[in-house]
Order: sequence, then structure tokens, then C-alpha cells
Amino acid sequence: MKKIVLLSAFSLLACNRNSTVHPPVGGVLSKNDLEVSKQRSKGLNTLEREQIQDWINHQKTPFYAMPLNYWTDNKEMQQRSRMQNDTPVSYEYELYDFDQTKIYDQPQGKMNVSLGHFDELKSVEDALHYLKSGEEATLLVPSSLAYGTFGDEKKIDNDIPLIIKVKVL
Repeated sequence: MKKIVLLSAFSLLACNRNSTVHPPVGGVLSKNDLEVSKQRSKGLNTLEREQIQDWINHQKTPFYAMPLNYWTDNKEMQQRSRMQNDTPVSYEYELYDFDQTKIYDQPQGKMNVSLGHFDELKSVEDALHYLKSGEEATLLVPSSLAYGTFGDEKKIDNDIPLIIKVKVL
């Protein structure tokens, strides 16, 4: 019995030790780490915007800048008012890299969802706020509005800008 009490006491003392705690992945960063990350993101965004603009300059189809930091081939989108959240929409889209290679064989998409209430690529959801039923648009999207730093952990690598062909059904 004494051994059990003694072992229990040692176990409790061992649990009470102060141990070094590390922030979890994605946890709190120092101010310096945040500044380095911010500068990296700014630099990457600037570089991708220049690369996309250069790509646009070599295309026959004109593209137009949207306020959210992507381009579209649908000139009318710029001039329309944005549809309100809660508007129902069904859509699909296909993903391409800037070599125009299709990334997935099947289109992505959803049926009968409300704008503003679903988890989607920011650029796709933004474009859906401007497109009418039956309309299509090609979006040129920097990585920050696509799959960002982590990619999709399947076929899309990190920090990859995309061409997205979206259609409202």
C-alpha cells in the first residue's frame, strides 16, 4: 500500500512540473515572424500580379481587373452591382494552371447554395456575386485567392496562381 501511495505522489509531482510549451502549428507568432510573413506575402502577390499581367499581354482575349485582386474575361462583371448574400446559386468550375493544363478531370461545384454562406475559393464566390444564370467567366487568380500557402494537398501545390473557368447553372 505504501508503494502505491508513494508512486501516486511521484506521479502527481511529475505532472506538476513546468514544461516548455510551444505554440501549435498556425499558433501565435512573434512580431518579427508576422512582419517576415507579411513581407513575403506582399512580395509574392506583387510577383504573381506581374506574371499574370505578362500572361494577359500575350493573349488575344482581353481581361479586366476586379476589385478583389483577380482578373476576368467578362467585361460586364465590372459594371454590375454585386448580388446580395443569401441569393441562391448553383455553379461549377474547372481549374487550370497557367500552362492551361486542366488540373482535375471533373468540375468542382455546388447546387442550390446561398451566396455568403458557403466555403469556397474567395475568387469564385466573389465572381458568383456578379454572374447571371447561364453565364460563364474565366478568372485569373493569384495564389492568395486560390489555395494559398498550403495548396489543396492533392494536385495543387503551394503558392500556385490559377485559371478558373466558372459557370453559373
